[in-house]
Amino acid sequence: MTTPVPGYDCTVDELMVVAFSRTLPADTRAFNGAVSFIPACAFMLARATHAPDLVWAAGSIGIDAAPTQIPESTLSDGIWEGSTMLSNSPFDFWAHAQGARYNTFSFRGAQIDKYGNVNNTVIGDYAKPKVRLAGGGGMADLSIMIPRIMLWSTTHTPRTFVDKVDFRSGLGYGDGGDDRARRGIGGGPVTCITNMCVFGFDPVTKHMRIDSLHPGVTFDEVQAATGFPLPAPMGDIPVTPAPTASELHRLRTVIDPHGARRREFA
Repeated sequence: MTTPVPGYDCTVDELMVVAFSRTLPADTRAFNGAVSFIPACAFMLARATHAPDLVWAAGSIGIDAAPTQIPESTLSDGIWEGSTMLSNSPFDFWAHAQGARYNTFSFRGAQIDKYGNVNNTVIGDYAKPKVRLAGGGGMADLSIMIPRIMLWSTTHTPRTFVDKVDFRSGLGYGDGGDDRARRGIGGGPVTCITNMCVFGFDPVTKHMRIDSLHPGVTFDEVQAATGFPLPAPMGDIPVTPAPTASELHRLRTVIDPHGARRREFA
């Protein structure tokens, strides 16, 4: 079980899914990668609420999938259930990604830095790493092809949120400022949703900043759990809005009745 949210009739996993879904505009054309239970739930919830025309390629293959439940893996064939068609990953998917016909993708990683760069390759020096991780799995390509990048993490600690990633598996805003634009790359991270808060990015510096705090969480607590200085608030920081009863009912009883989203908190 994940942590109840003070004052809300939900747990933090449910709050993250709802917050994630609400950031998705009506023109979203998204797909998901491995261990992406929260994004998969969010895509389904957004499509069932404010974004009925949202296009979701489940596991990059099942177009407009409607699984009766989120299966044991977000890349297994179970998540394709109810699809209107199955696309071919090497040909259809990558061609659509390269042309930005898909416009939204979600990353998480072992490390995320202040400019939204993501590391899922090594901890430490690349030639002699302390830990060799699973690898980028397409992050390097997708982070420059897809214009709208969504970040998330269920482990908001200084080990995850670092000043500078040890290796850039996926590009956020590079060195900050106009670095991404100077490289001729459009788009970039638009949000980062964690178990403590919702981050955004300063439009000029591209530095991560707090857009909202989850109930019961303070700025100082987020700062203590973050491995780089956060911009000091100019006033009261908004509280992440509560899920509606309808959103929670859909998530709990239709989209993810068996709580696959909670596997990300294990």
